[in-house]
Amino acid sequence: MRVMVLVKASSDSEAGVMPSEALLAEMGQFNEELANAGVMLAGEGLHPSSKGVRVACSGKARTVTDGPFTETKELLAGFWIWQVQSMAEAIDWVKRSPFQDDEIEIRPIFEADDFGEALTPELREQEDRIRAELEKGK
Repeated sequence: MRVMVLVKASSDSEAGVMPSEALLAEMGQFNEELANAGVMLAGEGLHPSSKGVRVACSGKARTVTDGPFTETKELLAGFWIWQVQSMAEAIDWVKRSPFQDDEIEIRPIFEADDFGEALTPELREQEDRIRAELEKGK
């Protein structure tokens, strides 16, 4: 199963405080372990919300709001995409992460079969075609 591991923002990450060299080294080591185990598919840190925007959709209308956003607990500082056997395996990996005072959320990623009959053969073919194009772009 694929999961998205969401690292919640903190007051430091929202203030643009960069991680120390020691934390960067620990994260590099952890990411290397994930990659060597074949778990890590992607992972990145995110700039603070002050550099982002939100787009609210209401029917055909779109409203753009510039950051920063006030509710830090609702913001993200980074993410990974992992390929794991189970949620328990993902939890075990998170427990090994170098984070100290952070909150991390793990969410399963939908797979094509999760959509049942609503994902018609034509829509599945389109999805496969898009994924193939994305893979070629790597």
